[in-house]
Amino acid sequence: MDELLLARLQFGVTTVYHFLFVPVTIGLSLLVAVLQTAWHRTGKERYKKAAKFWGKLFTINFALGLVTGIVQEFQFGMNWSDYSRFVGDIFGAPLAIEALLAFFLESTFLGLWIFGWDRIPKRLHLMSIWLVAIGTTLSAYFILAANSWMQNPVGYTYNPETGRAELESFTAVLTNPVLQWTVPHTIFGCWVTGGLLMVAVSAWHLSRRRNKDVMATSLRLGLVTTLIGAVGFFVSGDLLGKVMTETQPMKMAAAEALYETSAPASFSLFTIGTLDGREPVFSLEVPYALSFLGTGTLDGEVKGVNDLQAEYTEKYGPGDYRPYIPITYWGFRIMVGAGMAMGLIAVLGLWLTRRGRLPDKPWIWKIAIWSAVLPFVANSAGWIFTEMGRQPWLVFGLLKTEAGVSPEVPGGTVLTSLLVFTVLYGILAVVELGLMLKFAKKDPPEEPKPSDDESADEPQLTFAY
Repeated sequence: MDELLLARLQFGVTTVYHFLFVPVTIGLSLLVAVLQTAWHRTGKERYKKAAKFWGKLFTINFALGLVTGIVQEFQFGMNWSDYSRFVGDIFGAPLAIEALLAFFLESTFLGLWIFGWDRIPKRLHLMSIWLVAIGTTLSAYFILAANSWMQNPVGYTYNPETGRAELESFTAVLTNPVLQWTVPHTIFGCWVTGGLLMVAVSAWHLSRRRNKDVMATSLRLGLVTTLIGAVGFFVSGDLLGKVMTETQPMKMAAAEALYETSAPASFSLFTIGTLDGREPVFSLEVPYALSFLGTGTLDGEVKGVNDLQAEYTEKYGPGDYRPYIPITYWGFRIMVGAGMAMGLIAVLGLWLTRRGRLPDKPWIWKIAIWSAVLPFVANSAGWIFTEMGRQPWLVFGLLKTEAGVSPEVPGGTVLTSLLVFTVLYGILAVVELGLMLKFAKKDPPEEPKPSDDESADEPQLTFAY
């Protein structure tokens, strides 16, 4: 059995699965905070009911995301011990801060928010959900700091005696040029995910003429959030592409299946040809687009796979430094195509619902409901492109993937854990989807009306055994 392939498959399965939950957590936490702020400022009950409704979906997703995220940490020691030994001094710092600061912040104040309704002052309760939203974003920042160091290692020195990379400047790690645009690109993608999920669920209720006061408000908020996120997604993606061309030119060449250096370089929207892209039969291209995406100029030079392969061979020694082109090529296009579709849906949705209108065509509501699938497709394709495009490097230019796998873990053990995790995650996916659908179809909670004999005093927080 190929231990390297199995270890990569296991980490890929757990990473992509975990990242199904992360964008929902980050996106919904912000939207719930916005809704509760609207209630706090206006006193309108529809905002409070909306905050409670979406808050329940957020907490379900948060719990499943937490469970799947813990597995990620263990895999570094189980399947990637040589990698952990090599980068532990650097990689461990942002992960430790994420756990001790960001995760502690979000989990603590999430508990306060869940159990604090009508028990603690409204301002303190509002502050708690905003701290949850800030905590989820900080978690993403520190995790992405670790990942960005793998894409573009900075702020380190290599110790030949220990064979390890050692941290020299933590500031450099936290201000990595790749990180500067990876963070907004990811966060905007999370906003789109939360926004379209809100659009889909609201559309399901409105198509059945249910809960119009809450769901019409949620629909518009989701559409606005989706549009803002989609615009930010493309702007940050464009800037990230320029950084990627500078730091990982092979990834950019693989994204276009550009084998020969070109200036100017065209961007192919769709290509039919051989699987590796060497012999295109038909290609629909946008002239100058790849040059602009990679360099910011219409006639900029973009290096091709063949020239980069020769350059890397001379620099790093014999080997194949090309990623798997079909995955990078189509993964990049799936991400971009899904992003364009999400932005279009947001624009059309805002136009169709202007001035309080609601569409009366069933097919429009069906598109809105199924649009929730698009951000998960885009997010998954984006992560697969990012990680596969770095191959054969685990840490670009420093450590190859084959050198990071645990040498003493047999293939049978990795296969067993891969099968167990895949089955377990499949079960959790069914549970997650079932719970989300169950509570998404419920009506927003009704506020209890106080009876005449109830005290007007604020209810006191009590502790019961």
